[in-house]
Amino acid sequence: MSQHIADTLLPYLAVVVGLAFLLLMVMFRSILVPLKAALGFLLSLAATFGTMVAVFQWGWAVDVLGVSAPGLIVNLLPVIIIGLVFGLAMDYEVFLVSRMREDYVRHGRPREAVVKGFAHSARVVTAAVLITISVFSGFVLSESTMLQAFGLSLAAAVFFDALVVRMTIVPALMALLGRTAWWLPGQLDRVLPRIDIEGGPEEGTGPDARQAAPAPDAQTAGDARLR
Repeated sequence: MSQHIADTLLPYLAVVVGLAFLLLMVMFRSILVPLKAALGFLLSLAATFGTMVAVFQWGWAVDVLGVSAPGLIVNLLPVIIIGLVFGLAMDYEVFLVSRMREDYVRHGRPREAVVKGFAHSARVVTAAVLITISVFSGFVLSESTMLQAFGLSLAAAVFFDALVVRMTIVPALMALLGRTAWWLPGQLDRVLPRIDIEGGPEEGTGPDARQAAPAPDAQTAGDARLR
């Protein structure tokens, strides 16, 4: 069973990250934004697995945390952690970046869009993160080693992904990349379907706006003059 799970872990990760990349590319009309999101997810996952190994295999800080270290990790736990961390990571990513995208499409100023998007979303994300970490940390009080590992791993995952990756690294990279963050090759731009996110490109006035408002016809203009 453990060997079968280990053999399917990499294909599982490839499917999850690959589909997330495609969906985010369609949503944000960018190559670098989904690439950054996928790499951030893998970074958070690596830090989470490192925490699991350090505490529950090597026995680091077990007395401080009040958990037991059996020297092994339940084989199903990595699969569960990957799924839940992926869901949380993409949720925070979409929540933060969609507001940046909306402001950039409307005004065409990438650095200002990052500042406004982060200012609009940071409080909500921080509150959600604190609540989630508090809930998952409650599992550490259980007498079950599996529940302790589950709760501590998820609390660490939310901390790493939300506070370190999404709230620190993502805004910094978006500000440094500027307009390049929203670059999409012309061929892909024509092929990919368009999704309107909170007043997307079709309603914007920025550089990505694709459609202009239709000119009024003669009848409409005449009615306006009469009024």
